[in-house]
Amino acid sequence: MSSLKIDLQYFANVNWYKKVYNYKYVYLSSCDMHTKMSFRNRTMIAGATGPLRLSVPIVDGRNERQFYKEVKTVDGRWRMEHFRAIVSCYNRSPWFEYYRDEMAELFQRPFEYLFDWNLHCHEWVVKKLGLGNSFLITNGDEIIAGDYVTAVNEFAPGAQSSQVKTPVYTQVFQEKTGFIAGLSILDLLFCEGPSAAEWLK
Repeated sequence: MSSLKIDLQYFANVNWYKKVYNYKYVYLSSCDMHTKMSFRNRTMIAGATGPLRLSVPIVDGRNERQFYKEVKTVDGRWRMEHFRAIVSCYNRSPWFEYYRDEMAELFQRPFEYLFDWNLHCHEWVVKKLGLGNSFLITNGDEIIAGDYVTAVNEFAPGAQSSQVKTPVYTQVFQEKTGFIAGLSILDLLFCEGPSAAEWLK
């Protein structure tokens, strides 16, 4: 099968990108119902004392009757706070300085809707990784040609997909914390730089 349907996440974890890597067409689902406690508005990065969770505050976050594309972010300082946290965690990583200025610009642009913000971040990551997949947005009423695999909600906090083997690379605080699985793709990118995509194969 060459097509995959999956939920777009906030700087999705390494295994999410490893999952999509081998599919020619990746359909990003925008019309699934909002799910509380998901990676759609959360990501995990590596801190000096262990995993650090970054959460995008959303309007009416407990309401699971709204479609993903309708979920709005709360206006505020969270973008600045998230960027500062990323700087604090990765300023000693081998490749962070290479991406820092672009990351700063990325976090300066406000988005009303969570899906649009996640797409903005995802497109930046795809460009940095040099992925050749075709990423398409599906609103739920399009027909996906041929057979396809669905992985919507496969990657969630507290659960690791049994279908993906986590790549083990050298992390910034690994000597203190040991290797931490399930971290944001940013962790791999800042630690491995332009060769990060090789770990997704």
